[in-house]
Amino acid sequence: MFSIIQAAGWPIWPLLLASIIAVALIIERLAALRRSKVVPAGLLQRVIAEYRQNGATAALVSNLEAHSPLGRVLGAGLRNVGSSREVMREAIEETGAVVLHDLERYLTTLGTIASISPLMGLFGTVVGMIEIFGSQAPGGNNPIQLAHGISIALYNTGFGLLIAIPGMIFWRHFRALVDGYVVEMQQQAVRLVEVLHGERKA
Repeated sequence: MFSIIQAAGWPIWPLLLASIIAVALIIERLAALRRSKVVPAGLLQRVIAEYRQNGATAALVSNLEAHSPLGRVLGAGLRNVGSSREVMREAIEETGAVVLHDLERYLTTLGTIASISPLMGLFGTVVGMIEIFGSQAPGGNNPIQLAHGISIALYNTGFGLLIAIPGMIFWRHFRALVDGYVVEMQQQAVRLVEVLHGERKA
């Protein structure tokens, strides 16, 4: 591996840094965007059952908001249980916007790395081409310099694509996950609003 890095020349170092950052972000998002952590199964049913038993207590709301992103959205509804339906929905939407921002954390960075990695590889290719043309002396070719320039060009191009392809795949995967979670949280929040106002009217 070290011999490959040496053959690729100095343009490979920014690509190596980008690859380390991309791997770290992918691992972090895989852990943070697990379904059990974002939209735990059965949470809405447990919240409704406890609300019917004890009401919207401060302990219930605090525990809920510390539980998960879905809990924060549902907690916003419980905090405004005495307000009108419109006020409750506005509070849920405001909290939902903050939750969405948290779920999308680092995705812009990952998408940027996936987009610029081929360009960084192309830059390495250009550097390799400069090395090749620089090795053309008037009296003849320098085969060592020629081989070095070709290795810089090919290694950087390949490494840039090697970073960009999985980076783009995971970026699109995480975007789809976040979009799905947002829709699911909206549906559960609407269900909570309907139940809370139904209980008040009853």
